[in-house]
Amino acid sequence: MTSDPAPWPSEWLRGVLDLCVLRVLADGATYGYAISARLVEHGLGVVKGGTLYPLLARLEASGDVVVEWRAGDGGPGRKYYELTEAGRAQLRERSERWTTFTETTAGLLAHTPVEEA
Repeated sequence: MTSDPAPWPSEWLRGVLDLCVLRVLADGATYGYAISARLVEHGLGVVKGGTLYPLLARLEASGDVVVEWRAGDGGPGRKYYELTEAGRAQLRERSERWTTFTETTAGLLAHTPVEEA
C-alpha cells in the first residue's frame, strides 16, 4: 500500500485543470514539462501531455497565455507559456468563483446523512 492518495476522478480534474495551469503560470513563464511537474508537486497527480498541451493551446487561442520559443541550455529549444493580463483577470475571477463553488458543495456534503451499516 502506498501513502499516495488515489488519483482524483478525471471529471474533477477536467473542471479545474485550466484554472490550476493559470495559477502555475502566475508565478512566471515556464514550459510544459515544468507545469506538469508543478501540478504533481501540488498533489494533482500526473497530467499527461495529451491533456496538458491541448489545454495550453486553448489558453493561447483565448488570449490567456502567450507562447515564446526559447533556446535550450545545451539542448533543444522549449516553448514557454506566459500569462497575459487577460489570463490574470481570468485567474482572479475564476478562482473566486471556484472558491464559492467548493464552499457551496462542501456545505451540502457536510449535511449529507451517512448510511449506517
